Amino acid sequence: MSSVLEDPTLERHFKGHRDTITSVDLNPNMKQIATGSMDSCLMVWNMKAQMRAYRFVGHKDAVMSVQFSPSGHLVASASRDKTVRLWVPSVKGESTVFKAHTGTVRSVNFSSDGQSLVTASDDKTVKVWAVHRQRFLFSLNQHINWVRCAKFSPDGRLIVSAGDDKTIKIWDKTSRDCIHSFYEHGGYVSYVDFHPSGTCIAAASSDNTVKVWDIRMNKLLQHYQVHTAVVNGLSFHPSGNYLITASNDSTLKILDLLEGRLLYTLHGHQGPATCVAFSRAGDYFASGGSDEQVMVWKTNFDAADYEEVLRSQQRATSVNGAVQSGERQSRSSLRASSRSRGAESSEGVDFSDIPLSHVEKRSVSQTRPSQVPKDTSVSSPTSRQQQPQDNGVPAALASTLEHIVCQLDVLTQTVAILEQRLTLTEDKLRECIDNQQMITLQLRTSK
Repeated sequence: MSSVLEDPTLERHFKGHRDTITSVDLNPNMKQIATGSMDSCLMVWNMKAQMRAYRFVGHKDAVMSVQFSPSGHLVASASRDKTVRLWVPSVKGESTVFKAHTGTVRSVNFSSDGQSLVTASDDKTVKVWAVHRQRFLFSLNQHINWVRCAKFSPDGRLIVSAGDDKTIKIWDKTSRDCIHSFYEHGGYVSYVDFHPSGTCIAAASSDNTVKVWDIRMNKLLQHYQVHTAVVNGLSFHPSGNYLITASNDSTLKILDLLEGRLLYTLHGHQGPATCVAFSRAGDYFASGGSDEQVMVWKTNFDAADYEEVLRSQQRATSVNGAVQSGERQSRSSLRASSRSRGAESSEGVDFSDIPLSHVEKRSVSQTRPSQVPKDTSVSSPTSRQQQPQDNGVPAALASTLEHIVCQLDVLTQTVAILEQRLTLTEDKLRECIDNQQMITLQLRTSK
């Protein structure tokens, strides 16, 4: 039986925030959706129509990022008030607070085991925390401007971060070393995330592009120019075959990563689409925008196709393997569904090993099957050098630059240590002043 990709459909929409929605996430059991907003509130929406939404108040400024824990029992939120909060998403709305950074906290993300949190901030740092002990573990300090996003890899061994210095950095969590930096974006990087296989990353940028890299070979795989404004967010389908993006041009776009082309353009938000996320099963996705609306969409990918892909993905145990078995098994169904829509498509390829020559230079944008496909520019930079050291830089100069970077890293760490010591000194001084005031008060009372 041939499979057919139907159009995504809008299932429900919610409105309760009083300002732009900044972040959205779906509970693993699909019973709740969490959103953060510039109105300083976290809201948890129940998918059952008869159940009311919860509005959680605690942050003193805009909520920039939200995420459910893998179990769904906690929600983490990051705020412009420089704190991170952990909430129990129930009617009581209990929360604990981390005094996390010295600047706006723009991103918060759980590790896949739910034991750790990684946060990104305007103070130019990425920090890792223990969830249950609510304890700071360590800081990553090589960014030279605001850090907008940080995520754990699926296996928890790596961290990816990106921000206003236009770089994307891959970190080894154990050694805390930056093992590679990507410099290809022409604007700040607004969002970055790992492919479900852990072998690739995708990034959204203010230069209106979305780029996908293979982090094993440090090679740019795909370069999409499908939006006409800043791309604010993205989310991988759990099968790894699709990527959805949200942009200031008011649209959501679904990309077929195996074919290297645009599948759908979705118009729903009246103003910038600021965030988007697939559900853990991939059958739904949710989006938020400056119109203060949360929209829940049914994916409508053929259920048999992606359920089999997810089962195959779970069976593929090698994170560093060249090809994920789920992607291999889904190629034929994807090609069949593309042909059933009458859309010309390139030969299906395994995404984890996709060569640059297979990336399409055109795409199909559609909102209804009856509409004539609209051409959109999707380019592949086949002639572009991927790493700075490949551009004819002499070995001596490269070595000198590497030494300078190492020295800057040492200086950054030294400054961080001095800041910690200064904080301790301030605390001790405050304690001495308080003790002095108490002694003075006791003396006056005794007289």
